[in-house]
Amino acid sequence: MRPTPLPAAAGQESVWDYPRPPRVERTSELVVVTLGNVPVATTTDAVRVLETSHPPVYYLPFGAFEPGVLEAAGGASVCEFKGVAAYVSVRADGRLLSRVGWTYPAPLPGYEILADRVALYAGDLRCTVDGELVQPQAGGFYGGWITSRVVGPFKGSPATLGW
Repeated sequence: MRPTPLPAAAGQESVWDYPRPPRVERTSELVVVTLGNVPVATTTDAVRVLETSHPPVYYLPFGAFEPGVLEAAGGASVCEFKGVAAYVSVRADGRLLSRVGWTYPAPLPGYEILADRVALYAGDLRCTVDGELVQPQAGGFYGGWITSRVVGPFKGSPATLGW
């Protein structure tokens, strides 16, 4: 059952206006990721993947990451739209966050821009978009970043599995 979308105020986007299959768009927003007090990535060259009921997923270019912070991790998953994802871990500030990000080395047609980019779960990392601290999408599977720019309700918590 589809929930009732929250009204979007001026300058906001409703995730219920996002398409399915998802749309990919470039953004020049300043994205900064840190672990503890250690920089992990900084860019104004991210892309957002926008899909119905999900907060945006930000994909950062590999070149935005500090040298040595990304490590290949085991496992893979499949997205019907984007293809086979490979996982990455982040090592910084004396810590290793295992499988905290993913990439599409050979994305399906329409998603080629994701090939040299990484998306990150915001839970254990400090991620900001234009200076605003993001909140992670609930549920631990999807990697959306919630800011004041988007309104839901958002898919991810157990009660949303049927959306």
